[in-house]
Amino acid sequence: MTARQIDPPEHRYADELEFLAAADPGPRPAGWRLTPRAVVTFVAGSAGRPVTAPDGRSRTVEAKFVGERALVERCVVTLAGERGLLLVGEPGTAKSMLSELLAAAVCGTSGLAVQGTAGTTEEQLRYGWNYALLLAKGPSRESLVPSPVLTAMTAGAIARVEEITRCLPEVQDALVSILSDRRLVLPELGGDEDAVAYAAPGFALIATANLRDRGVSEMSAALKRRFNFEVVPPIADFDAEVALVSRQARAAVERVGAAYAVDEAVLETLVTAFRDLRTGSTVEGWEVERPSSVLSTAEAVAVAASIGLSAAYLPGPDPLSLLPGHLVGVVRKDDPADQARLLAYWDGALRRRAEAGGRMWRQLWEHRDVLRD
Repeated sequence: MTARQIDPPEHRYADELEFLAAADPGPRPAGWRLTPRAVVTFVAGSAGRPVTAPDGRSRTVEAKFVGERALVERCVVTLAGERGLLLVGEPGTAKSMLSELLAAAVCGTSGLAVQGTAGTTEEQLRYGWNYALLLAKGPSRESLVPSPVLTAMTAGAIARVEEITRCLPEVQDALVSILSDRRLVLPELGGDEDAVAYAAPGFALIATANLRDRGVSEMSAALKRRFNFEVVPPIADFDAEVALVSRQARAAVERVGAAYAVDEAVLETLVTAFRDLRTGSTVEGWEVERPSSVLSTAEAVAVAASIGLSAAYLPGPDPLSLLPGHLVGVVRKDDPADQARLLAYWDGALRRRAEAGGRMWRQLWEHRDVLRD
């Protein structure tokens, strides 16, 4: 098989999905490959306890989404009721990953997806045409090109729409009739039964939206009513966030064939700085001016991976010495003035930790001049 940078979850976890399907033979909604309970276990893990199948096989399922199990359970119940699910939250909180995992577990594919942008058209949510066949044979099922949403409807699968609020309102509203009537009229095919596409049992739609993007294209009240909203918050537990950053950064570095050699203490310092700047306060209770940039866990993973790649390919500098430069790159994405806020963090909370004797913080303080360039 051709090598891939990233495998979709239905391929990466194929053995685990097959195991869970056999391990829980209980009732499942129409069209579902796993029971709702097994879907929750696949996404949120088995809490360290082994899952045993009727044939005697046993394995422990690791959590793939770091967050509240109750959130995952609510998402699964929404999909079991064939209602639209909208995952909202700050950028970088793993909304897309959660939607992929849910789709892979429910219907076996996460690939029926539309990426929302300002240029997304209604055709991308409904259907288009193969114009060569359209000219040769006229409107027909053969010349129709279904969107991922229409394909999911007719197959009884899960469709995904990423960053729905980046689509124009009139494009978003193409989903209203699909989510309410559970059918899509194809007027070009005439007035008979063939001109209507009906949703098969199991069809549901998962959309994601960033809270900071709500002003781009506000959703209509009619569309909002057809979704259950679930807020995906940043990771609350420090140790869980460090473990996630470590795991994903290691995977990113090892995927390119390099050895990952970043000390855990460096990652703890990195995550601490991100959490301080993200929340506007430290664990000591000191106030920090928040940059306008989103310092998400996904950004922390990217920085940790970059430090790991530098250590692997360009050995020499202390990995911790690379952190200030990468932090500048993160905070200046939206507003150049954020660099001054980062410098204020260095002169405030970070300096106080260095003066208190924290070795890692003293080392970071020594690289303050990087922030002034």
